[in-house]
Amino acid sequence: MAIAQLPVSDLVNVQVNLASLPAQAQNLSNLLILGSSDVIDTTQRIRTYSSLGGIASDFGTSAPEYLAASQWFGQSPQPGYCLIGQWAKIATAGRLMGAIVSTANQLFTAWTSITNGGFHITIDAGSSTNITGLNFSTATNLNAVATIITAALTGAVCTWNLNNQQFSIKSSTTGATSAISFLTAPTAGTDISAMLGMTVGSSGSYAVTGIVAETALSAVTLFDQVFGQKWYGVFVAGLTDTTPFTDQLAIAAYIEGSNTKHAFGINTQAGGVLSSVDTTNVAYLMKALSYKKTLTQYSSSSLYAVVSLMARIMTTDYTANKTVITLMYKVEPGIVAESLTETQKTAAVNNNCNLFVYYDNNTAIIQNGVVASGDFIDTIFGADWLAITIQNSIFNLLYSNPTKIPQTDQGNNIIATGIEATMDQSVINGLCAPGTWTQAGFGTLNQNDFLPKGYYIYAPPIALQNPADRAARKSVTFQVAAKLAGAIHTVSVIVNINR
Repeated sequence: MAIAQLPVSDLVNVQVNLASLPAQAQNLSNLLILGSSDVIDTTQRIRTYSSLGGIASDFGTSAPEYLAASQWFGQSPQPGYCLIGQWAKIATAGRLMGAIVSTANQLFTAWTSITNGGFHITIDAGSSTNITGLNFSTATNLNAVATIITAALTGAVCTWNLNNQQFSIKSSTTGATSAISFLTAPTAGTDISAMLGMTVGSSGSYAVTGIVAETALSAVTLFDQVFGQKWYGVFVAGLTDTTPFTDQLAIAAYIEGSNTKHAFGINTQAGGVLSSVDTTNVAYLMKALSYKKTLTQYSSSSLYAVVSLMARIMTTDYTANKTVITLMYKVEPGIVAESLTETQKTAAVNNNCNLFVYYDNNTAIIQNGVVASGDFIDTIFGADWLAITIQNSIFNLLYSNPTKIPQTDQGNNIIATGIEATMDQSVINGLCAPGTWTQAGFGTLNQNDFLPKGYYIYAPPIALQNPADRAARKSVTFQVAAKLAGAIHTVSVIVNINR
């Protein structure tokens, strides 16, 4: 007989509150390559790759996406990830992507016994068509199965993808009315719709409706709004490298004003960059607009050299010790260096265009490592890291606090401490360093004061806060003075010899 027992919780009640995982900051190490190869559909839109081999498997070794990624992964130290997105440069076709085919159905012998296969399909919003009489008795592989299905279709093509282990059916038309329906059972014969993984109930299958052609700007804005936290740098393969550079100018303007921080890399082979009188080249136009989030590189031999440059700076680990770099004097593996005259080099430098150039001591280096405004790339990228990290740190303070951050001087100090942790790391990684503050001061900081920590944080007393801001539960305005460590690019030496 069971004996009744009282729960211990009547006497000792213990509850465990599991803290929420902190929000992840935007990834500053990932490059987004936008291309128009017909590999990624407009429903999936983006894929993440950790190796060049994975890209070669999907795109082959001659696609622009692969060629750009080869420069990304070819840099040293090697980046960890690359994102590739689909730019619908031309109108796309509707298609039906099948589920992964089961191991049993990937054996061609599973198909050879079918001599009267079929299914129902609707192509381009037409009437449902009954496909029947499919004879696979002579099929020796799944490519042959796809070929037999294609022969029975009108206005569509069936393909077997061994790499993804799936069938797909693609419409022969493009645009908004181009579409392929899920498959259903045929009127008579053997139903193969489930074997193909193309029914509405096939786990992992999906239909893609075609879309009209989109501009490069439309693609960039879409990837910013939907996937913006996953990438920092963007390179668009296939932009026309001729005046008036409409796409480049439109993207640069968007990237400059985007709420999510990004950088836009442009590769140019236009010789006007090397001319002191040319005013139509893309570097000159970007410089005239003083863009801080756009960078250009001239390369006579490569369409993708700027990707190597971006890979070198975007591998910076801001969480480590003394890891911040300058791009000056760095190298670009796989890129042929330019042999330029002093006049040509000076013209490119004056256009704030980056180069990979030979020097007469048998070396080749990146010069100068600047964005279109002339600011150094490491400064702009480092400033973005600071802003993103401080923002994420404060958000997580508010998000993970089980009660609240009080609207008091003590509460403000909690936030200031969070900012201080990021600023300390900026000194550890080499972005900031002790130095003299040469601008106007604030708080207790005056112009020409020395910053022994490399930074100064000021939060006004809560008593001075505007009552309306306090009622709206706003914090006081925190101000940070950060002294950049900078970098030495050129050296002057005077040697006096006494005889």
